[in-house]
Amino acid sequence: MEINWIVIGIVAAVVIVVIVFTIRKNQKEKKKLTDLLNNDFKKAEKKRVDSEDSANEQ
Repeated sequence: MEINWIVIGIVAAVVIVVIVFTIRKNQKEKKKLTDLLNNDFKKAEKKRVDSEDSANEQ
């Protein structure tokens, strides 16, 4: 039985392409999620009034 190196090479190349594609897609999704989490928040309203904060407001 002879080893078919051409088929093994093609399969290895396809596996490498799939891994690279998955890593790139994951990095894009990670960047989108990071931007969303960093920019999508509402400022919490203060329930307690600090004397230092309100002293300078007029």
